[in-house]
Amino acid sequence: MSSIVHFEIPADDIQRAKAFYSDLFGWKIESFQGMDYMMIDVYGAPGGGMMKRMHPDQQITEYIGVPSVDEYAAKVEKLGGKIIVPKKAVPGMGYFVICMDTENNAFGIWEMNLTAK
Repeated sequence: MSSIVHFEIPADDIQRAKAFYSDLFGWKIESFQGMDYMMIDVYGAPGGGMMKRMHPDQQITEYIGVPSVDEYAAKVEKLGGKIIVPKKAVPGMGYFVICMDTENNAFGIWEMNLTAK
């Protein structure tokens, strides 16, 4: 069964958002080396990320782990959903696709692949 493996929080003011979530939940939030991205340590393990909001309507995105983003992207479309960001690599980590469900909710699918380029 697939489950949520990562989440991303967009922020207009990253330092303000970092302070809010750190104080609220006790999360450790630190810059991710080589990227304009903050990693969120949730209870001793990476669980999320934070980045600058890319567009005014951008909301928190949950990523569901799947064995193949290609296979699941095809399933999304077959079931009436849409692909809004096609397959992209996170080098050395994996691949993701951002989808829209039939109710206009965005979500991501994530395929772990340490050889991703």
